[in-house]
Amino acid sequence: MKISVVINTLNEVKNLPRAVASVKDLASEIVVTDMGSTDGTIEVARKLGAKVFSHKKLNYVEPARNFAIGKAQGPWILILDADEEIPQNLVKKIKQIVGVPEADYYRLPRKNIIFGKWIEHTRWWPDYNIRFFKKGFVSWGDEIHSVPFTQGKGFDLPQKSDFAITHFNYEGIIQYLERMLRYTEIESKELMKNGYVFSWRDLVRKPLGEFLSRYFAGQGYKDGVHGLALSLLQSFSELTLYLRVWETQGFSDQKISRREISLELGKSVKDLRWWIRKEFSWLRFLMSR
Repeated sequence: MKISVVINTLNEVKNLPRAVASVKDLASEIVVTDMGSTDGTIEVARKLGAKVFSHKKLNYVEPARNFAIGKAQGPWILILDADEEIPQNLVKKIKQIVGVPEADYYRLPRKNIIFGKWIEHTRWWPDYNIRFFKKGFVSWGDEIHSVPFTQGKGFDLPQKSDFAITHFNYEGIIQYLERMLRYTEIESKELMKNGYVFSWRDLVRKPLGEFLSRYFAGQGYKDGVHGLALSLLQSFSELTLYLRVWETQGFSDQKISRREISLELGKSVKDLRWWIRKEFSWLRFLMSR
């Protein structure tokens, strides 16, 4: 059974050879759809034996996914980002699936390597993504980080690192901040398109909610300083998102009384204390003093 591996690229000359090498024993064809690379990605892709197509440059990949899938000839599609690779155990598993398929599309776990470490908590694992499917059963919308549309029967691979795509995510802080600025610009437009009007309360609620979700609910504390740093960075991303909406909507002057900010911060402190009590029982004594 033929499998088409589909990769979208934009200046991925460093990463692409690793991604392609990981699927050489799996792919009947490799389809690379490039969005205006200037670093030699297209030339490298052709040397690696990929079929190369061009798509207009975008700040995120989702709108180009359907175009790339449409160029594939195989009945099965494996979506791979250029900064990812497939381990050999997952290659074997995918071959088994094609031999005796149980579903029309599959969600695969993904290991995110961030700042040099596999992040096993902080809501970055198992990071399931629909990446392997029969052609025609999965499509993407145009929204950033959109969940794909599916039909037919789905199946999740076990939550095992052997079956997980390895994603070499953020390598450094500058890279994180650059992507954050790009993504929050797009996300702020999506918020306003859906009718959102800026409220100063979201400058408190949204960042704190993100931090609590990552560090406590997502057990980011188990990832050590990486978990703390990433929880704070994701919180900062939320703050930046809502500040960008405020900026776009004209820096509206919203009056804030001392009572209002006191109540809002008090609720936030209450939420923080609840999580600390829940996750760190050894702090109960200290907090009760």
